[in-house]
Amino acid sequence: MARSNILLTSAGRRVELMQAFQDSLGARLPSSRVYCADLKPALSSACVAADSQYSLPGVTSPDYPQALLSLCRELDIALVIPTIDTELLVMAQHKAEFAEQGVTLVVSDELLIALCRDKRLTPRLYSELGVDTLAILDPAALTFPCFTKPAGGSSSIGAFRLDRADEIDQGMRDDPDRMYMELASPDWGETTVDIYCDRAGEVLAIVPRQRIETRAGEVSKGCTRRGWLHAYLAARLKRIPGGMGCLTLQVFTDDVAQRCYAIEINPRFGGGYPLSYAAGADFPGWLIDEYMLGKTPEPCDSWEEDLLMLRYDAKILVRHHASS
Repeated sequence: MARSNILLTSAGRRVELMQAFQDSLGARLPSSRVYCADLKPALSSACVAADSQYSLPGVTSPDYPQALLSLCRELDIALVIPTIDTELLVMAQHKAEFAEQGVTLVVSDELLIALCRDKRLTPRLYSELGVDTLAILDPAALTFPCFTKPAGGSSSIGAFRLDRADEIDQGMRDDPDRMYMELASPDWGETTVDIYCDRAGEVLAIVPRQRIETRAGEVSKGCTRRGWLHAYLAARLKRIPGGMGCLTLQVFTDDVAQRCYAIEINPRFGGGYPLSYAAGADFPGWLIDEYMLGKTPEPCDSWEEDLLMLRYDAKILVRHHASS
């Protein structure tokens, strides 16, 4: 019998993403369930809000792949949805093993993930796709001002502007993961683009989300936009070899010159994806159709334009919580 449930890993605060999967799954397979797992599920709001919560070891643990597979067997999991960058490569390396057990890890191919995870390599991918990027600078021949960040970082941690050479301390010089790049103009806008790739890497949807305001690297105010950027990307992003499910592109936009400068790709659901979902880009539903129901999703360009999202903090209360 085919497996019928979905598991979100490293679920953390991703309540809206979990609810999107619940809604899309419930509309198709009402008796199926969405489960969440985390290192400390009792302290994860998404885990507490899910149908059930489970614990997994840290993704860097050698026990992680087998623990995940055992949990998938126990819970009759059909789809596993990773939510953080550090999970992606590990899962990509074990896709075939899980597929033999009827479990689909919704993660892009290993090569694509490697190009996305090391942001010094990402311009190579964008070049193949025909999309312009900001220049990566030689650390030995920097021009100022410029921008620096960890090549394998996320959530804007360790990313900042440099105006002078004396702002580079010894720790930065000795850091092999430290990269330097061209500084974006303050007049440019910043946009996140949610893209859906089917099992052949064909791009079925492109949804640009203007980043109006961010907090800790995640959008707190955003708005879906179409316009010239959508046309620019639609003309270039027909297929992303090795892509699977949701890929999240980060780009700067010069609206006056109508030019796009891409900086990175996160091959997973981004924190602001719930805006695209609300606009009608039902990526969870397409994953269910494609990998659980055997249906072929159709390209979608009918999502709602100029939909504004304003986020706020909410609470989940757990009574009689044991100390941990």
